[in-house]
Amino acid sequence: MYSIFKPLLFLLAPERAHALTVRMLDLAAAFPLTRYWISRLFCSPNLNMQRNILGCTFPNAVGLAAGFDKDGQHIRAMAMLGFGFIEVGTVTPIPQEGNPQPRLFRLPADRALINRMGFNNQGLDALVKRLQKLRASGDWGGVIIGGNIGKNKSTPNEQAEDDYLRCFEALFPWVDYFVVNVSSPNTPELRALQEKEPLTRLLGRLQARNLQENKPKPILLKIAPDLNEAQLDDIVHIVLHTKLAGVIATNTTVARAPLRTPEAQVQKLGQGGLSGAPLLAHSNAVLAYLRQKLGPNTVLIGVGGIDSPESAQAKLDAGADLLQIYTGLIYEGPGLVRRILNHLTFPTT
Repeated sequence: MYSIFKPLLFLLAPERAHALTVRMLDLAAAFPLTRYWISRLFCSPNLNMQRNILGCTFPNAVGLAAGFDKDGQHIRAMAMLGFGFIEVGTVTPIPQEGNPQPRLFRLPADRALINRMGFNNQGLDALVKRLQKLRASGDWGGVIIGGNIGKNKSTPNEQAEDDYLRCFEALFPWVDYFVVNVSSPNTPELRALQEKEPLTRLLGRLQARNLQENKPKPILLKIAPDLNEAQLDDIVHIVLHTKLAGVIATNTTVARAPLRTPEAQVQKLGQGGLSGAPLLAHSNAVLAYLRQKLGPNTVLIGVGGIDSPESAQAKLDAGADLLQIYTGLIYEGPGLVRRILNHLTFPTT
């Protein structure tokens, strides 16, 4: 069915196509009959898919990556498509428009996207109110909800900890786990926070606040695929030192090779993070390196380049405990989740 709509959607600008798609899904989710029918169509009938990880019971191992539903507006709709967990955000304390449009581009020849969105979101207060209402309704599809937190573009790195802490405290009652995003390439100087000293301070402060709660929430770190081995070793040290629950590997890449899309066309699109199929091999290499260094007890969520059951399995084989998709959903459609779940085999330990 998606093969019919995809050419029409690809005639539209990517952001407009995204808005139209989620609007249609939200409409379908509003009515019990259509929600039931779509869930039967896209959710896997295999009931033995639960994963007990991070102190949570995930309905299954396939989640929706951050960025798709920044403001928590489409949780119920995306749950219809069979996701086991949905990560909202990246959210910032103050609303911000993000970078000027156009800022999202398709590379069909590579089954990839380039984005320079820039943490566009409605802000922390809007997300909290939406999640509070959703939790009170008891109708969020039973998925695990993660909160991906960041800093405002106008906040200097020296004050970034305050932004992250503010997001953490406000979202704490409403999400099941947290992700600290210091790896987007689209906010100036944000990736500098991945350096050892500022990252240790940031994560240490968040963990100290977390441990003040009666039931602390899992905190994970989302990293870039563009880190060298020495930087990855620093990440390993920091994760173990601050006793983080896990790592999400990886965010988008600033690299542009190898691509099938002509180089001149790619250069014309400008800066931004590349996601999709070209990221798979390198992202998996980072994932495998982290698994080797961190051992079996640190949770790793694999994201980057998953667009088939085979690529999803490769991510698990590289060491992932859970998976997230985004770009693959754009190219393969909502049936991708069910296809992946019907073919996953978890490595035995």
